[in-house]
Amino acid sequence: MSALYGLVATPNPLIRQVRVPVPYPLQYVNAYLIAGDNGWTVVDPGIHTDEAVALWERVWLETGSRYRDVERIVLTHHHPDHYGLAGYFQEKSGAPVFLSERGKRQADEMWGGDDALTQELWRLFLDHGMDRETAAAMIPHMAGFVSLVSPRPEVALIRNGDVLRLGDSHYEAVETGGHAAGHMSFYGKDSQEMFCGDAVLPRISPNISYMPRMEEDPLAEFTAGLGVLGSYEVKLAYPGHRDSFGHFAGRCGELVVHHEKRLAIMRAHVAEAPCTAFDCCTRLFGTRLTIHQQRFAMSETIAHLVHLEKKGQLRRSAPNGVHVFSAVVE
Repeated sequence: MSALYGLVATPNPLIRQVRVPVPYPLQYVNAYLIAGDNGWTVVDPGIHTDEAVALWERVWLETGSRYRDVERIVLTHHHPDHYGLAGYFQEKSGAPVFLSERGKRQADEMWGGDDALTQELWRLFLDHGMDRETAAAMIPHMAGFVSLVSPRPEVALIRNGDVLRLGDSHYEAVETGGHAAGHMSFYGKDSQEMFCGDAVLPRISPNISYMPRMEEDPLAEFTAGLGVLGSYEVKLAYPGHRDSFGHFAGRCGELVVHHEKRLAIMRAHVAEAPCTAFDCCTRLFGTRLTIHQQRFAMSETIAHLVHLEKKGQLRRSAPNGVHVFSAVVE
């Protein structure tokens, strides 16, 4: 297994970063081991693949631990690269799994044995101009995640403002949206540390996806969440991808600016000529995308166009059932 994966020390000797492999260009997701008198708290154990399981076996050997030494499993959100191994860990350890109510609901809808949400996503993409061949590929693509999140855990719910023990320290649960409805970050007031999952990433912008049944304006949810998170005094943040970082409030501001620029680019595209979300997506992200990347790019494009529509800067029509966006002339 690549030396890229495995245990990484952090400035806090009680917290260990674990780089867990994922089958995507990001290469790995960060899990965290937090030591406590009663065992480990695991934050976001990773996706359920053979490679990830093998990595965890290596981690247990290096730490002199076993699954039975896991006291609790805490999830920032329901995406497979964070949630996927939670049920496996629960079976091995008997530990409780904590997730937000909205995160649990989405996991149930996406992987609960009913593909209605997948069918709605397929229809959404068709309605926004995607060709039928590309849209049809989304159905087996989404079905492919079921094995990567199985077995699914029994979940204890976390609510915004709850105080949760991670290791032997107490952290405030801070709920935000946009990247994932019901995303929870965890703030330790005494240490001024923040486990921020994918709500704030140090080197890339978290994907903002419009999904059926979820948030009406995910970009508005995301930027509002950045305002909330940026108000905390944070000395060190532990993200879902890449290394821990200290410029937390500044990074929240940078992400707001990034999306303001993206919105300006999209509005300029639509001002040149009315277009579908798929047209706009192709102009922004190109055509050489994997089906996984295409889903993220399309969902993010729709999220930005919907946001501009809600701000009154775009209007939408649906000739022949396909949604076309045009600029509102001031």
